Amino acid sequence: MADARLADPLDEEFEAEEHAPRLRLSRRGAAVLGALTAVVVGVLSWLVFFSSVLEVRAVSVQGMRDDRLTADEVRSAIGGTGSGPLARVDLDEARRRVEAIPRVAGAEIWRGWPNTLRVKVTQRTAVAAVRGEDGQFTQVDAGGVSFATEPAAPAGVPVVELKLSQQALDVEQVIGRAQLVQGAVAVAAGLPAEVRERAGAVLVHSYDDVQLQLAGGVTVRWGSPEQTDRKSRVLVALLNQKGTNFDVSAPEAPAVSG
Repeated sequence: MADARLADPLDEEFEAEEHAPRLRLSRRGAAVLGALTAVVVGVLSWLVFFSSVLEVRAVSVQGMRDDRLTADEVRSAIGGTGSGPLARVDLDEARRRVEAIPRVAGAEIWRGWPNTLRVKVTQRTAVAAVRGEDGQFTQVDAGGVSFATEPAAPAGVPVVELKLSQQALDVEQVIGRAQLVQGAVAVAAGLPAEVRERAGAVLVHSYDDVQLQLAGGVTVRWGSPEQTDRKSRVLVALLNQKGTNFDVSAPEAPAVSG
């Protein structure tokens, strides 16, 4: 009696696949498909990079704190760099143009599809206003960058004035006025907010003789611009005591009088 063998379902499946018709593109079909793809890519590229469909129609500016820096001034600085198809705008060049504005400390620029160039600016903040010999006040930020000169100092910003002693004048060739101003600005920048708001002036008599004039007739002998952080902490603690004269020139041995 012959052995009866059951057919393996897997064998039947493989056999069916071998005889199933396969879809193959002819050379002509492949060529047509390739041509269509190229046309689509070309049209999309033209729309994005060359047509007016996705061109810049608005420059959105944010980040200004006051009217000393306006959105129109930022747009004017960008100029023609911010025109034409949005995809072709040179963002780095636009950013450089915005950051060339004296009042701008930094800028971020990106594409806002479909038609907006977006700009976010960070304005410089004055920590001191340096009084010049002409009576004008030059605003300086915490990094020592001078960015604006106006007839009056901004409210709440200490004024740096050079009231040089004879000793300072004698060594001016060694420690020049620019270095003295730089040191005074560093002192102003390092003041805690609660002290800076009260500071009316930073008077420079010499490199080692800087004084603060605070509201209420309070005078602070600061000494040199060195150890600003430590002197600031000591001064905050001392201001809780009664007095009109505070000395933190030697922060390890401060004094209060008056």
